[in-house]
Amino acid sequence: MDNFKFLLEFTKKVCEIGSENPNLPPVYEVDIFKNYFTSDKILKVDELDEFDGKFKRREIFTRYLLLNVVLDQGPDIVGIRELLKNVVNQLYRNEIQILHSPIDFFREMGISIDEIVEKHQEIKNIRSQIWAKEVNSSPSKYNLFFTQSQRGIVSTKQVLDFAVHRWGVPLCCFYLLEKDLEKQSKTSYQPFVDWIESFKSAEFMANQIKNDERYGLGSAIGDKACHLFTKFYVSIFKLSSKKDNAWSDISYEIPFDSNVGRVLWRTGFFLCLVKEEDFKKYKVIQKEIGKKGKNYLRITNIRGKKINEDDMPDELKEKYNKIMKEYFKVKSRKIEIQRIPNLLVYVLNEKGNQYSIANFDDGLVNIGTNYCYNHENPKCENCPLNELCIGYKEKEDLIQNYTT
Repeated sequence: MDNFKFLLEFTKKVCEIGSENPNLPPVYEVDIFKNYFTSDKILKVDELDEFDGKFKRREIFTRYLLLNVVLDQGPDIVGIRELLKNVVNQLYRNEIQILHSPIDFFREMGISIDEIVEKHQEIKNIRSQIWAKEVNSSPSKYNLFFTQSQRGIVSTKQVLDFAVHRWGVPLCCFYLLEKDLEKQSKTSYQPFVDWIESFKSAEFMANQIKNDERYGLGSAIGDKACHLFTKFYVSIFKLSSKKDNAWSDISYEIPFDSNVGRVLWRTGFFLCLVKEEDFKKYKVIQKEIGKKGKNYLRITNIRGKKINEDDMPDELKEKYNKIMKEYFKVKSRKIEIQRIPNLLVYVLNEKGNQYSIANFDDGLVNIGTNYCYNHENPKCENCPLNELCIGYKEKEDLIQNYTT
């Protein structure tokens, strides 16, 4: 692959940025987790098997992380994480312990709804001006309530829909797992953790969180959120008790979202793998339906699509197949676009590095949220990727003519 040297150099730089700028939710600011962390905000991993009420700390912490990624669908990552933290803190102060007793959220639905509305308004008062400046929008459009419709994930003004669909579905998953154990006269101090670790790989876990027939969250969670949870669980907070390749730092797909996809498009990363006409065929590029008549990049449509393998050396194909077999635990007949970062990180680590998919994702999110804004005037001059960026150096249309 002629472009492989560029892809490796690009991946290494992004991983370096990500390792220096981890994208973490403010979990250490959640009241019930204060004893879970050191004074330096480091999770006490060796104390995760201690009890917090009737459950282990690992279980309660993992429940919060799933709720976090389900809610993380809005346009402002900082805002949605503040919303979750502030609502959970206030509900617990009101003795509504939604992580320890998920049914409490529904028993006290009036209070739950009131807290979501109140905390949202407080965050809007603080964040809307900052957000509007970053995305070239109006502060009045600031809204963290998102739900599912026939058009995909959309903004909603109906807080009940948001509360039941986004908050309620993951909480019901925890509750159902508990009730099923009771029916079987079994006891588990970490029912959700035991369920997700029952799968043969981290990638399988990510899939089943959405698609399992009994416990899957369905439309309440997207593929990006499933993989974001996996990233948190496996790589960021090191919660998994599994230590083999199938639960390692390259055993799951990168959580593709608009920030990640926009950076990979503008820098030319994607065009090293797939021709532009193929992206149109895949409906990743949707002409003239984006903001201000720009071409719209529907990044989620790359899932399952293959790269052009003609110029890819057999050695790289063998390594890709090894990753699929030993790390993902899947049979793969084609080389898929969204799994190429795993191959690149794997090759870099063969050369003595210690990078993870989390580093790669964090680097892209850092670029996408601080420099590569979703409008025609990003901060290219200050971007740490500008020396590698094809859009900045050669093809300005990659920046000017596309939005996500």
